[in-house]
Amino acid sequence: MHTDTERCVRAVRSKDARFDGWFFTAVRTTGIYCRPSCPVVPPKAENMTFYPSAAACQQAGFRACKRCRPDTSPGSPEWNARADTVARAMRLIQDGVVDREGVPGLATRLGYSTRQIERQLLAELGAGPLALARAQRAQTARLLIETTALPMAEIAFAAGFSSVRTFNDTVREVFALTPGELRSRAGRTGGPPAPAPGVISLRLPYRAPLDPSNLFGHLAATAVPGVEEWRDGAYRRTLALPYGHGVVALTPRPDHVACRLSLTDPRDLTLAISRCRWLLDLDADPVAVDEQLRADPLLRPLVDTAPGRRVPRTVDAAEFAVRAVLGQQVSTAAARTHAARLVTAYGTPVDDPEGGLTHLFPDPVALAGLDPEALALPRSRRTTLTTLVGALADGSLKLGVDSDWDQARAQLAALPGFGPWTVEVIAMRALGDPDAFLPTDLGMRRAAAGLGLPATPAALTAHAAAWRPWRAYAVQYLWATDDHPINHLPA
Repeated sequence: MHTDTERCVRAVRSKDARFDGWFFTAVRTTGIYCRPSCPVVPPKAENMTFYPSAAACQQAGFRACKRCRPDTSPGSPEWNARADTVARAMRLIQDGVVDREGVPGLATRLGYSTRQIERQLLAELGAGPLALARAQRAQTARLLIETTALPMAEIAFAAGFSSVRTFNDTVREVFALTPGELRSRAGRTGGPPAPAPGVISLRLPYRAPLDPSNLFGHLAATAVPGVEEWRDGAYRRTLALPYGHGVVALTPRPDHVACRLSLTDPRDLTLAISRCRWLLDLDADPVAVDEQLRADPLLRPLVDTAPGRRVPRTVDAAEFAVRAVLGQQVSTAAARTHAARLVTAYGTPVDDPEGGLTHLFPDPVALAGLDPEALALPRSRRTTLTTLVGALADGSLKLGVDSDWDQARAQLAALPGFGPWTVEVIAMRALGDPDAFLPTDLGMRRAAAGLGLPATPAALTAHAAAWRPWRAYAVQYLWATDDHPINHLPA
C-alpha cells in the first residue's frame, strides 16, 4: 500500500487508525516517522515519504514520533492473509527467531539461502531481517523500560541486544531519548500502579472493531483445566517458551486487550507477546473482512449485528493439533476431559500463585511415550493420536506460524483418521489460514439451514467461493448463530 501515495496522503490527513501498521509516514523536514493516525497537524504532502515498515523508516535515518509511538502499531494484516516466503519470514521474525537463531536459522526454517531471504525482504519491506529484528528489539526494550523496574543491563539482554552499548545506541537512535529518559517519562505519565516483580503489564492494540464475545467465549468454553481458565474477567493460560515458561492473563477492553505476563525469563517477552497477538488474531483487518462478507445478503445481518469477529487461534500449533484429534466427534466437555487427563499425566507442573493453573500442556516428545491402552478413546482414534504425536515428535510433521498451508494440509490428510474437518480446523486455528473452511461441521450446517444457505457441503462450498479469502471469518459469524457457550463472553 505504501506505493499508493495519494491513498496514503488521504489516510494521514483523515488520521484513519484503520491504516496503522499498513504503512508508516516519514517526514523529511523533521526526521520523524509516524503512524497514519498521529494526532499532530499533518505535514505537507511533498514532505511525506511512505514506508512499509518501522524498520525501513529507522534504516532510512528517521526516528519514532513521541506522540503517536508508531513502534506500537498493530502488525500488518498482510502477514495474516499470506503464506508466501515473506509472510512466513515476518511471522518468524515477530516470534524472535532471528534473535535466537540468527538469519541463518531463519533461512533454514524457510528452506532458502540467507541471500534469498534478505533480497526478498528488502524488495518488499525496505529492510532486511537484521533491521526488522532490530526494530522489534527496540520495541521490546521500550516495553521493559516503561513497565518493569529491571536494571537497564538486564533489559538490554532480555530484549535481545548483544551488549549494553548497542542497547543504549539503538534506543537513543530510534526514540531520540536515552533509556533513562524513557523510564522517567513513563513515570511522569501517572499511569496504573507498577505491577508486581516479575510481572509485565501492557496493552495489545488492535484495529477496531473487535467483538470479543466469540473470541474469548471460545477460548473460555474449551479451556483445558490446569492449562487454561477464565478468572476475574480474563482468559488465563500457561505458556511454554524457549527460556522457561510463563502465565498470561488477557482481558478485553474497549480499545485494547490488557495483557499481564508473568515470565520466568524476560528474554521470552517478544515471543510471548507475539503468541498472544496470534492467539487473539489482533493483527487482522476487520474492515476489509467485513466489507467482503457483507456483500452476501444472507451474511450481511450477521456482520452488521456484531462486526469485527476474530478467529480464536492457539499459542502452540502442535498442542492444538492434539486437541483437535481429542475433539473429533465428541462434545466440548468431553474433549476438555480427555485433554485434562493428558495434562495431568504428561504435563510439566508450574506454580500459579494468582489462580488455578497447574501445568504446561505436554509437548509431542512427552506425549510420544504415552500408553495407547490408557486412553479412554476408540481404538481408531488412539491410532490417530499416537501417529500424530509420533510425527510431531520426530520432526516429520512441523506445524507453526511459518508452515506452508497447502503442504501442511497434505501432510495432515495423509495421516490415518484425519478427515477434512480435522485438517481444516487445524489450518484455521493453528496455522492461521484466513480461508480455511468447514462445510461438514455440524454447527455450520445448522447455521446454513437457518439462514437459507445451501445445506450440502458441496453446495455450501460453491456458495462460499464469494467469501474468499475470508471464509474462516465467515465460519465465526455462522457459528455465532447458535446459542452455544463458545459464542458468549463468560460472566
